[in-house]
Amino acid sequence: AARLSKKGFQVEIYEKNSYNGGRCSLIYQNGHRFDQGPSLYLMPKIFEETFEDLGEDIKNHIELLKCPSNYFVYFHDGETFELTTDIAKLSRSLEKYEGSGESTLINFLRYLKETHIHYQRSVRIALKTDFQHWYDFFNPKFLPDVIKLHLLDTVYNRVCKYFKSDYMRKAFSFQTMYLGMSPYDGLAAYSLLQYTEIAEGIWYPKGGFHKVLESLENIAVQHGAKFNYNADVQKIIIDDKGVAKGIKLVNGDVVNSGIVICNADLTYAYNKLLPKTSYAEKLGKKELTSSSISFYWSMNTIVLQLNVHNIFLAEKYKESFDQIFKDHTLPDDPSFYVNVPSRIDPTAAPEGKDTIVVLVPVGHLSNVPNIDFDQHVKKAREHVIDTIEDRLKISNFRSMIDHEKVNDPRTWETEFNL
Repeated sequence: AARLSKKGFQVEIYEKNSYNGGRCSLIYQNGHRFDQGPSLYLMPKIFEETFEDLGEDIKNHIELLKCPSNYFVYFHDGETFELTTDIAKLSRSLEKYEGSGESTLINFLRYLKETHIHYQRSVRIALKTDFQHWYDFFNPKFLPDVIKLHLLDTVYNRVCKYFKSDYMRKAFSFQTMYLGMSPYDGLAAYSLLQYTEIAEGIWYPKGGFHKVLESLENIAVQHGAKFNYNADVQKIIIDDKGVAKGIKLVNGDVVNSGIVICNADLTYAYNKLLPKTSYAEKLGKKELTSSSISFYWSMNTIVLQLNVHNIFLAEKYKESFDQIFKDHTLPDDPSFYVNVPSRIDPTAAPEGKDTIVVLVPVGHLSNVPNIDFDQHVKKAREHVIDTIEDRLKISNFRSMIDHEKVNDPRTWETEFNL
């Protein structure tokens, strides 16, 4: 919207909710601030370029805080691993699991080189090349890129080429969870995530991730864009030639337009907003990414054992992913992620307290019988608390939780049409 309005287009945005950003929004509770969705600010150069395209300096809009360490990874047997941008520290940590021979650092640097290529070429092809037709991707000039991206291989397989221990194979492959994918199925090119984390670090916008969207909206408004909230779209109006000509809102209002850009979830858009087609039916039957159960905990104290980003990995790593993506359910022993924004930005919680967000990957809503999400939420909660208490040696974590909000696949569907 900001780009188009800056180029002189008359832009109006219609949003179902009372705020922008969808899941990239904030929850407030008695002085605690939660990022409802994203909690990792990655690929900072892309954000810088976006603001530059709008004639702005991102530093004038957002204060970025660099996480002192990327993650602390906790394994089932009590072992831990710190993923950091500090290569000297990372090298010593790698030696614990990969051995102290010269091949350990050499293999890691080879891995970093490969993921660097995945990052650079993915950005160039996926973000900065305009493919007008699907077959344009198969232009011979892109063949070298396709080969270098290892599109016929998986994230986990590529990791196994460079790391020999089960610990490090897990530590350098779990990141596909953020994309709703299994590392055993996710395309190898998605290891670009691991690259940007190591080479550029993980950041946090002071005040929460929504600050980025607030800034972009303000810039769009300065260029004449208009944002309409609490404006649920019922359908996209299509003429006899199949061209989008406007939208109809749930309240009955019709908005005519020369161009309609739809940013809703793809499956939802084709099945709910556009006329029924065979393509829409096919989309509904395709394999979808995972969903999540997310807990938002207002703590009555500071939990010193937790860092900004914490990963707790399952012992039966592959089996847990299979239960998510093949059985569409909650794994018996799920891996999960814990984010403590107040550890890096004290404004996220009242003084002397912590704000904690927990994300537990789970199968998406499906037609699989006997899926009880109320039970899934209860089971996930107990598993998370038990695991934190066990692996971090905390005896009274439950009593530290003052207030809880929960989002599960049903919430994501109701609130954000996902």
